[in-house]
Amino acid sequence: MNKQEIAQHAARILLDTKSVLINTEEPFTYTSGKIGPTYVDMRRMISFPKERKILMDYAANIIRPLGMDYVAGGETAGIPYAAFLAERLELPMLYVRKKPKGHGRMAQIEGHIEGDNKKVILIEDLLTVGTSQKIFVNALREAGLEIANSFVVFSYDIYPQSKENLDEMGLTLNSLTNWWSILECAKSEGYFDSKTIESFESFLNAPNDWEQNFKQKAS
Repeated sequence: MNKQEIAQHAARILLDTKSVLINTEEPFTYTSGKIGPTYVDMRRMISFPKERKILMDYAANIIRPLGMDYVAGGETAGIPYAAFLAERLELPMLYVRKKPKGHGRMAQIEGHIEGDNKKVILIEDLLTVGTSQKIFVNALREAGLEIANSFVVFSYDIYPQSKENLDEMGLTLNSLTNWWSILECAKSEGYFDSKTIESFESFLNAPNDWEQNFKQKAS
């Protein structure tokens, strides 16, 4: 399957497992602080073994050619996906905390790192604008690891800040699917009513304007 076919299949899996929510009346608040009518629940996805296997097989095929020495999961939602992929790729796994734990070794990175200049890929469930990735990338580099790639199952791909943040970190993002593929799949297969689809598409085309308009109406 090519990249577009994978994106469509992954989008359908997320829709079929009800891991995608759209609520135009009561929007969601994202980790970045932004709001929008869409939400993808990648924590829910770990409970669907058949569908999860398909997604992780696609992911492993993307990551394998990159020649990684380690996979590192970002706390917390990236940890299970890193574990699934470490098993498939037969690579050692690490996980990275948002901040060092307050006791014991005071570690921010858990696991064992052997040797210098080892290549690691950061695994997270999704990316909105890339704010959380900065914390993890800095910690991995401070530990002496080389990181030029990250992987997420789902990338929002609607905020220009995400590209700016990734470029600033010197990071290439690898992903399976995004909101545009969800929209295409939802439109063609009738997952939502026309009013919901219209608002959803309006948000994707101008997310900051959608957020501002919603706040004005609510005030």
